[in-house]
Amino acid sequence: MNYKVLFFLTFLCVSNFTFSQNHSVARKWNEVLLQSIRNDLARPTVHARNLFHISAAMYDAWAVFEDKSDTFFLNKENHGVYIPYSNTTFPGDIIKNQEEAISYAAYRLLIHRYEISPGYKKSRVIIDSLFEKLGYDKNFLSLDYKKGNPAALGNYIAKKIIDFSWEDGSNEKYFYTNLFYEPINKALILKNPGIKELDDPNRWQPLAFEKFIDQSGNELAGSVPEFLGPEWGQVLPFSLDKKKIKILKRDGYEYPIYFDPGAPPEFLNSNKELNVEYFWNHSFVSIWGSHLDPNDGVLWDISPNSIGNQNINYSSLKIETLNKKYNRDNGGDNSSGYKLNPITKLPYEKQIVPRGDYTRVIAEFWADGPDSETPPGHWFTILNYVSYHDLFKRKFEGKGNLINQLEWDIKAYFLLGGAMHDAAIAAWGLKGYYDYIRPISALRYMAKNGQSSDNNFNSYSPLGIKLIDGYIEIVKKGDPLSGKNGENIGKIKFYSWRGHKYINNPKNDYAGVGWILAENWFPYQRPTFVTPNFSGYVSGHSTFSRAAAEVLTLLTGSDFFPGGLGEFVAKKNQFLVFEKGPSQDIKIQWATYRDASNQCSLSRIWGGIHPPVDDLPGRIIGEKIGINAYNFGRKYFSLKN
Repeated sequence: MNYKVLFFLTFLCVSNFTFSQNHSVARKWNEVLLQSIRNDLARPTVHARNLFHISAAMYDAWAVFEDKSDTFFLNKENHGVYIPYSNTTFPGDIIKNQEEAISYAAYRLLIHRYEISPGYKKSRVIIDSLFEKLGYDKNFLSLDYKKGNPAALGNYIAKKIIDFSWEDGSNEKYFYTNLFYEPINKALILKNPGIKELDDPNRWQPLAFEKFIDQSGNELAGSVPEFLGPEWGQVLPFSLDKKKIKILKRDGYEYPIYFDPGAPPEFLNSNKELNVEYFWNHSFVSIWGSHLDPNDGVLWDISPNSIGNQNINYSSLKIETLNKKYNRDNGGDNSSGYKLNPITKLPYEKQIVPRGDYTRVIAEFWADGPDSETPPGHWFTILNYVSYHDLFKRKFEGKGNLINQLEWDIKAYFLLGGAMHDAAIAAWGLKGYYDYIRPISALRYMAKNGQSSDNNFNSYSPLGIKLIDGYIEIVKKGDPLSGKNGENIGKIKFYSWRGHKYINNPKNDYAGVGWILAENWFPYQRPTFVTPNFSGYVSGHSTFSRAAAEVLTLLTGSDFFPGGLGEFVAKKNQFLVFEKGPSQDIKIQWATYRDASNQCSLSRIWGGIHPPVDDLPGRIIGEKIGINAYNFGRKYFSLKN
């Protein structure tokens, strides 16, 4: 288990896994689910679906016994599929019956969903361990809940959700493989410098590895990972209104789109020259790569005293005005911080640290890398951190009486799971249709074409990258990068993170920042991963995070973390995985859930994964999804029909 996870979890060890006896049974099963995700392939779409379906299963198993809560799947029609349920009397203690039904439902679904996982053996140990610790019989398979058996009810719920999900558009029957999508570009061969060919600089390019290790640390057969989830927009949602779907067609196939921000900037403008917006967005990523050196002498206050509290009117946001929301040269956004902690009424304590430590820490913290629970699961760890915080009071929407742990967890997981599921569907629908290029391909391609700023050099081309003093320049005679025989003179160079060849041992080395040939530019990621195996537009991290932030804000009845501060400590030279660092202890801090979400979005630019044009549209969509999913889901907590 990585250090990030340890921050959020404080447990007793049981059978190579950890959970607390003081947590609700729903929390225990949620932790098992999160660990199963960490043991699986890095599939944010699939895991968002699993988080929702298992959370909904636990919710129904709880709601059956509640007079004031209605079920979601049972006795309901979802997208034309009706799941019958006969009102039944269950003798005995209600809470014990709820816990039993919840456990059987979660157990059966977890085994079903992760039995083809490469880490299934490890996951099965912890799944069985918890089930046995709770005193249940895994050999009890009956579905006949009408006899008043809560275990049978749990089995029945799991079976019906499994049946429902075979036909929900995910293609689970065939291991979620793509049915029709094919990339238009040939793979970028990473062991070679530059980019050999790119048929369409507006479209996603696969990557060819000598060895590919996904975000969860799994080494995968084959050197060219396929696009993950380009057809995911077809999956049946939680709260998204199918009446509002826009069907967009490309290459003879239909892509369902729920929220369409419009096309991202294309490579060429109307004059068949390099589009300024295309250049600005992707060059932005290489420039922010220059912020990744802890020894550049730049110090920041990274506390909520200076960072957070960004005010963006998403309704009036246009792609052409994105540059006003980010600081290109120095990094960060236009947030102002907070004069006082609104909970304590005291100023936030300043935290002055090297910018290069902060940027690298958040790039890795939010990267959801090896042993991670992927972006949707990451927000469940944050939810668990909040729900069990010493200063948090479990009042639904911050009002009324305290509710017990089980009720809180059940409702919270249901709402957050639904939002994460919808975020995956909406974001990946756009990723599939727009199929937009990633920075590593765009930057190398523009640089390959030369430069379009100075026609006095033979590297000039109207299709070439634009020069920016101090960041994007031409290699000239006498330049250290010119080569032994001057073979690199005229090429493009970037002032950015220097990349993997400067790191022999990530525990002892860090690359630092300096001038590199543009053809050797890499994002700040592992050399065995480089960039996610799906298109960039829109950012999944931005969509998931903003949706989650809205849910947590509404659920808790507060914009702010408990006590006005959420924090995580990255220990000196212990936290970073991509390279050595940080050079000192770094506390990642957030005042509000939206501050955490915004930080996540910025981290993906510093990580070299997304340009701004991927980010803000994702935030806009995520905000709509989070609010919509919350309002849709909370209706089930009112009196039954």
